[in-house]
Amino acid sequence: MSNRSSLTISFQVVVTVALFLFAIRLLGSAVETLSPVLRRVLEQVVVGDRSALGISWFASYVLANGSVVAALSVSLFSSDLIVRSQLFLMVVGSRLGGAAVVIFIGAFDYLNEELDTLSDSVSLGLLTFLLTHSIYLPVLVVGYVTLPLIEETGLVGKTGLGSAIDTGGTEAIDMVAAGQGVPGIQTHIPDLPSLFSGWIIQSFGGGVAFLLAIGLIFSSMRLFDRTLDKIDKQRLRRRYLVKLNNKWTSFGLGLVFTGLTTSVAFSLGVIVPLYNRGHIKRNEIIPYVLGANIGTLVDTLIVAVALNTPVGVATVALLLAISFVVSMIPMAFYSKYTRIIDSTQSELVNDLFYFIGFLVTLLIVPILLIVL
Repeated sequence: MSNRSSLTISFQVVVTVALFLFAIRLLGSAVETLSPVLRRVLEQVVVGDRSALGISWFASYVLANGSVVAALSVSLFSSDLIVRSQLFLMVVGSRLGGAAVVIFIGAFDYLNEELDTLSDSVSLGLLTFLLTHSIYLPVLVVGYVTLPLIEETGLVGKTGLGSAIDTGGTEAIDMVAAGQGVPGIQTHIPDLPSLFSGWIIQSFGGGVAFLLAIGLIFSSMRLFDRTLDKIDKQRLRRRYLVKLNNKWTSFGLGLVFTGLTTSVAFSLGVIVPLYNRGHIKRNEIIPYVLGANIGTLVDTLIVAVALNTPVGVATVALLLAISFVVSMIPMAFYSKYTRIIDSTQSELVNDLFYFIGFLVTLLIVPILLIVL
């Protein structure tokens, strides 16, 4: 890759990241503006933690993107519209729902005769789904039980804007946006993203700003994936992915690649062609996907930091930590774990009616969580 190409990619990455961070700031401001309306809606829909999980799970189907749902969940929490336990469950739900989207797409291709066999159409999607759910369902239980215990220690507050740290940080942002500077720091530099967000909301209203923010988040993620596609994947494969025969190296590469790029599409895009062509064995790609499933939470952590919600940051960080610990269990009992995954996948794809029942279950479960 030439120096000019490297500079171009670097510039595109900077612009895309700036667009993403602005979209997050705009989303936070729009949600705060719409908080009276959103509060009335959420009071009717989110009647408990269980429905919060179901909503984020199902919303990931509708938007076909779990990361956007996770970002929206953090924004709702930063505006004090959901409590901490609901934030935790909604982020987990975004992962559970996001993992199933690829299966629906693969099944649609099969029904439209785009691919010859059901196994081919859903192979990688079903594998990713099984791996994701095998980790995040235990994470859901462990995290939900752990949250109240951590709150009792007093290390972090129980709500978003109610904590002293969060309130202080919000006041500092407001002072910067007003051009007053931060207490103790002599500066009059305005917070341009906040000023621009405020102008959009005042000019077009909170509803338009909300939709624009969601659109910008989608666009920035897509632009980032396209920019990463320009990176020499062959070089990455030659340098790093030849070491995937070691499960711990494979796990670490999946975690680091996804964490650094905040893009599952890129981290899996690097390795999927090798898997589809038989250059990488199934037992070599599984640890990689397990690592990627943890790294994908990094973008949600960035959102929490960008929205200046310390309790939100602590909640996502806790989710990251629990996910890592839970992932160590299948890594420790790897042979048995892979046999269970292989057996489950074979049972699902070898019987069409069984697979259809499985798809129906994926739709019914989040709906039941919402309505019951």
